[in-house]
Amino acid sequence: MSVMMACWKQNEFSERACAKEIQEFYACTAKAEAERKARESLESVGQTNTLTPQQATKLLQRYPNKTQIAETHPAKDNHLSAVSWCLGVFTKLGYYTGSVTYTVTGEECLKWTEFPDYVQQYPNKGLGDHNFCRSPDGEPVPWCFYRKKTGSISWSECDCNHGAIRLSGGAGQHEGRVELLYNGQWGTVCDKTWDDRDASVVCRQLSLSEIGVAKKNSLFGPGSGPIHMDGVHCRGDEAALLQCRNSALARGTCRHDNDAGVVCGLPEGSVTPIRLVGGKEDTEGRLEVFHGGEWGTVCDDHWDDLDAEVVCRQLGLSGTAKSWMSSHFGHGFGVILLDDVECTGNELHLDECKKSNWGQHNCEHAEDAGVSCNPYADGAIRLIGGRDSSEGRLEIYRNGAWGTVCDDRWTDMNAQVVCRQLGFSGPGIVAPEARFGQGTGFILLDEVVCTGTELNLLGCARSNWGQHDCSHHEDVGVMCAQQETNKISESTIGPAIRLVDGENSKEGRVEVYLDGEWGSVCDDGWTDRDARVVCRQLGYRCTGHENSLDECGTPGFGIHNCWHGEDAGVICDYKEDALEELSSGVCGLRLMNHRRKRIIGGNKSIRGGWPWQASLRLKTFHRESRLLCGATLISNCWVLTAAHCFKRFGNETRHYYIRVGDYHTAVEDEYEREIPIERIVTHKNYKPDSSDNDIALVRMKGKEGHCVTFNQYATPVCLPARKERIRINKQSCYITGWGDTGRSYSRTLLQGAVPLLPKKICKSRYRDKFTPRMICAGNLSEHKRVDSCQGDSGGPLMCQRMGGRWVILGITSWGYGCGRKDSPGVYTKVAKFVSWIKKVTETKVKGHRKPVS
Repeated sequence: MSVMMACWKQNEFSERACAKEIQEFYACTAKAEAERKARESLESVGQTNTLTPQQATKLLQRYPNKTQIAETHPAKDNHLSAVSWCLGVFTKLGYYTGSVTYTVTGEECLKWTEFPDYVQQYPNKGLGDHNFCRSPDGEPVPWCFYRKKTGSISWSECDCNHGAIRLSGGAGQHEGRVELLYNGQWGTVCDKTWDDRDASVVCRQLSLSEIGVAKKNSLFGPGSGPIHMDGVHCRGDEAALLQCRNSALARGTCRHDNDAGVVCGLPEGSVTPIRLVGGKEDTEGRLEVFHGGEWGTVCDDHWDDLDAEVVCRQLGLSGTAKSWMSSHFGHGFGVILLDDVECTGNELHLDECKKSNWGQHNCEHAEDAGVSCNPYADGAIRLIGGRDSSEGRLEIYRNGAWGTVCDDRWTDMNAQVVCRQLGFSGPGIVAPEARFGQGTGFILLDEVVCTGTELNLLGCARSNWGQHDCSHHEDVGVMCAQQETNKISESTIGPAIRLVDGENSKEGRVEVYLDGEWGSVCDDGWTDRDARVVCRQLGYRCTGHENSLDECGTPGFGIHNCWHGEDAGVICDYKEDALEELSSGVCGLRLMNHRRKRIIGGNKSIRGGWPWQASLRLKTFHRESRLLCGATLISNCWVLTAAHCFKRFGNETRHYYIRVGDYHTAVEDEYEREIPIERIVTHKNYKPDSSDNDIALVRMKGKEGHCVTFNQYATPVCLPARKERIRINKQSCYITGWGDTGRSYSRTLLQGAVPLLPKKICKSRYRDKFTPRMICAGNLSEHKRVDSCQGDSGGPLMCQRMGGRWVILGITSWGYGCGRKDSPGVYTKVAKFVSWIKKVTETKVKGHRKPVS
C-alpha cells in the first residue's frame, strides 16, 4: 500500500498514472485473504491430529499455488536480504540448486519425497530424496515444506542467509569478531581450536581475502547471544565456514571471553604465506605459496631436504624435515608460482632462499614439490583410512617413514595395546580383513604378540624391523571404542541428572542427584514433554520449554506412591521410522530402535529388525510366488542361500524371485520388493547326499550396484573374517525366518536366540556327517526348543560383533527333526567360503559392487 500511496502523491492522485500500482495492491489484498482462509483450514486440521504427508498432498491439490497456504512471519533483527544471497546458486532456467535446509524462522525442511504428488507435478526441478530448499515453480526465493508444532504441514521461504558471516568490533571491515547467522539468529564462534585455516575460510566467504589471521580471547571484544560453533576444524580451502567438516555446534562449554576473531589480508611487509596440502596429517603435504591473490605450487627442480627444513621452520613445525618430489602428495592445480628453489637450510622463511621469479618455470604439476615435517619418534603409531582417528589401518613410524603391520597372530589383545598407546580408554578390536584398504610402502612389523597389558606396541613380542612373509592385503586394521559413560548434566539451575543402563549415553533410566545420593523418578504422569526437558538439561538439542527438570511441576522430592517397576526412562534423539539411505560400505547395522526381544521357541521380530533377511520364492500361476527358502542380502545385487534349495526345481533362473524388505508374507510391505534372478551359482563341491558345501549365491537382475536400494528395511549383513569367532559374543547369535513353528508356518518374520556350540558336541552327535565346513548351534535342553526348520533352509545364523555390527556365520542347512533334544541345527560355515564368495561376486561380474565385511 505504501508503494501505491507514494505513486498517488507523486502523480497528484491520478488513477491512470498509477494503474499498475493499484492493480498490484488489490492483487496483494486478494492473496492475503486466500492466505488467511488457507491458514484457518490448516490450523483446523492441526488441532485435531497431525497432518500426514499424504493429507498435505491432498491439501496442496486443493491449493495448487503454494502461496495460498503460506504463513506470514515477523521480520527478524539482523536478517539479511534472502533474495540477493540466493542469486548465486540459481540455474539458467531460474531453479535454486543450493544446500540451504532451514526456513526464515529456523524450522528444518522436510524431504521432498514425503510429497510424491508434488515431485511428479514438477519433474526435473531438483526435487528428490533430500530436504534442500528449492524453487520448482520458478519463484525468486527458494522454499520448502516443514512441520509445524501442531503437527500440520505448511511451507515457508528459506533462509538463504543461514551460515552468513559478519565481522564486528574491528577498526575496519577487514577485521573483527566472527559472528555467524544460524537458525535466524546471530551468534559468535568459540576459539578453542581456532587457527589461521579457519580464519582464511571466513575471509574467503566474505570475499575479503584468501588469507586470514586467527585472533583469540575476544580480541575485538566479547559478543552476546548464543555461541554457535565450538571446535572448528577447517582444511583452509572451503568456501564457507559451515562447510568445514568435523566442526561441532557449541555444547555450552565456551564463554564469550573466548570469542574468535580474524584479520583478513596480509599486513604490509609480511612474508609470503605457505601451506601444506594433501597430506594425511597437518605436518605433511604438497607445498603451496600465496602470491598475487592466489595459491600456487612449487616445482621440484633442485628441491631437497634443505629447502624442506626452511619450509618446516617457517610453518613452526619441529621434527625431521624431508623433501618429496614428483607430486608425492598429489597433483596440484592452477598456477605454478616458483621454480629452482635453492635454500642453504639456515633461512627463516622461503622468501630468503634463491629461487626463480614469480610464475617463471618449465614444469608441469607432475613435478609439484612436497614436504613432511615429522615430529615422530620410532614406534609412533597411527590409524589411517577410517571414519575418524579411532579406527583404521595400523601404521607404525620407523626411520622417517610410515609402514604397515602384518596381521599374522594378531588378536584383540594387540588391538587393546594399540588403542591404549593412542590414548583411547575403551576396548580395541581387530578390524575385518581389508576393511580399511591396503597400505603402500614398507611392511615394518610381523608376528606381533601382546598380552594386553603393554603400554605401547614396541613392548610386545614381535619380529625384527622389516622381517615378514606378508603382502599388503594382510595389513592389520584396528577399531578403538571411546569409552561411553552415562552422561551427567552440568546444569546449575537444578539438581544433576543422569541416564543409566541404556544402550548408549543418549538413553536410559532417569536418575536425579539429591542430598548426596542418586535416585530414580516415578513414571506417573511421565510424557514426551518431560523427556524433552531431561534431554535438554543433558545438553541434547530438542524442543520444549523448561531448562531443567527442577523447573517442572512435581509433588516434591521423595513424595511418591511408586515401586521401582515404575521408574521413568528417556531416549534422547529418538527417531521413529526415519529412512536412511545407506551406501554398500555399511553392513550389519539394524536401524530400528529395538525394545522387544518364532522359528520354534522364538519370538516375533519387529518390522525392519533384520534388514538383510531375504527369501527365495518359487514362481506359481498368475504371476504369484510362494516361499521356498530363506536368503541373506550381502550386497546390492547378491544374496546368499543354501545349495539344496535348488535341488528339486533346478537352477533355471526363470523359476524364482528374490524378495527383500519383507516382514509379513501375506501383506505387501512399504519397502518390499520382488526381484527377478539373473544368475544362480551353487558351490561346485556341493554334495546332496552329505549336505557338505551347502551354499549358493544368487545374483538379482539390475544395473551393477543398483539392484536393491538400501534403506532401514534392506541393508546387507557383514561377511565373516577368517578369525571371526574370537570377536563375537557366542551367546548373542540369532536365527530368523518364516518357517515351521511346531503347529504351522508363520506369516511374520520370526527370530530365535541360539548359542554356538563347541565342535566336539556337534561331532559327537552327527559323527562323520559333520564336516569342517559346518557349525552347529542351538539349545540342548528340551525346555528351550529354539531351532530352524523346513521353511528356514538357506536363512542366516547371525552373531553380533563386539563393535555392534551383525555378521553371518552360518546358512541353515540340515538337522535331525525340529527342536529335538540333543539335536542342534547344522549350518554351513560361511567363513570357509568367503574367498569363493568374493571370487564369484567380484571377478565374474565385473564392475559390480563387492559384498561387505
